[in-house]
Amino acid sequence: MDQLKSQAKPFEISKWEVKEAWEEVRANKGAPGVDGQSIADFEKDLKNNLYKVWNRMSSGSYFPPPVRAVAIPKPHGGGERILGIPAVADRVAQTVVARHLVRRVDPIFHPDSFGYRPGRSALDAVEKCRERSWKRDWVVEFDISQFFDSVSWDLLVKAVEAHTDAVWVKLYVRRWLAAPLKMPDGTLLERECGTPQGAPVSPVLANLFLHYACTSRSSGIVPA
Repeated sequence: MDQLKSQAKPFEISKWEVKEAWEEVRANKGAPGVDGQSIADFEKDLKNNLYKVWNRMSSGSYFPPPVRAVAIPKPHGGGERILGIPAVADRVAQTVVARHLVRRVDPIFHPDSFGYRPGRSALDAVEKCRERSWKRDWVVEFDISQFFDSVSWDLLVKAVEAHTDAVWVKLYVRRWLAAPLKMPDGTLLERECGTPQGAPVSPVLANLFLHYACTSRSSGIVPA
């Protein structure tokens, strides 16, 4: 009995969930992270690599490596934005958490919300705008400057806590938020806010934060 207890994992994470997360990462393709490992390289020893992700996540010992930062020119000469590229194994781990959160939070989002949501596209948003234009002769447009770079960690975690009691989800969200960026010159940039644009878990975190930011009076989670 003592031996069985010693082998038990503190967090119940399905191996099947890790495999499905891998299938999603592979379908999305993407470049290598800081370790230089490509999706093809990861797949060469797929069974062992997926086991390592599952074993570390379920034991609480998973710590993400730094995120590779890539400078992407903005359209129309608007400078650059930093895209964060996690390692392939880290993308698998993030996708496990992202899928967990999406199942719980996507149903509460506004029906007219289209960004980064499963089964919704930019064309769907255009169609909704076209429909609105038949009823209104005005439009309000605004942009949140550097949202992914500046969103509050504390408020993000509060939003996550409101929708899951899975300790491992909250644990790993905090670790991913605090993971440093490895800049193109090789230096590590420590961060105090934001979530890397390009990381699999960032879109659902961003949508969850914006959901509460737009409904803060009734949510109990008040933006700073």
